Amino acid sequence: MLNILVVEDDESTRKLMCVVLQTRGFKTCWAEDGITALEIIGKQHIDLVVLDLMMPNMDGYELTRQLRVLSEHLPILMVTAKQEPKDKRQGFLAGTDDYMTKPVDEEELVLRIRALLRRARIANEHKLTIGKVVLDYDTLTATREDEVNLLPTKEFYLLFKLLSYPNLIFTRLQLMDEIWGMDSETDDHTLTVHVNRLRNRFREWPEFEIIVIRGLGYKAVLHTK
Repeated sequence: MLNILVVEDDESTRKLMCVVLQTRGFKTCWAEDGITALEIIGKQHIDLVVLDLMMPNMDGYELTRQLRVLSEHLPILMVTAKQEPKDKRQGFLAGTDDYMTKPVDEEELVLRIRALLRRARIANEHKLTIGKVVLDYDTLTATREDEVNLLPTKEFYLLFKLLSYPNLIFTRLQLMDEIWGMDSETDDHTLTVHVNRLRNRFREWPEFEIIVIRGLGYKAVLHTK
């Protein structure tokens, strides 16, 4: 059973999250601040951390930075009342994998946690399999039966990202920030070029396609049974 650590100083919110996760089949433990959370992680295996930002002793930003020192791949989900873009940006720069604002929809919380756990498993294995297609993160290859495609780095990262979250729409800004970096001066025309190359390259592969969502961004759709 997967073990989720809930780090939240508000007792009612903490208890509610734990109950929601337990009813969905997860095992939970909790801490009311970052220092206690680090002590727990030092004593037992944790599969994912859900944390608040505004906490005594150590806030969520610092806890996230500390967790990233301990583990590059531990999934972290920030859940906070802070809704300003600068707060969200600071959270991602600290190392969080995802960011939700309160009040939290329980079903969305569970869906995001499951997506993060799936992504962590993929990252650990460094391979993504979709029907007959295998993406290998270590070799930057997309393979289908005897056909092997060695992709340029950015194209591979982009394809891996989209296929890791099928049917989820990513905005152009999200993809630019993650693939090229928040401080990159690359314009979004570069993203368009990379997406078009991927769509043309894998046009004949029936397992998936990359869809353009006009005015929003892109998503991958799987066609495997």
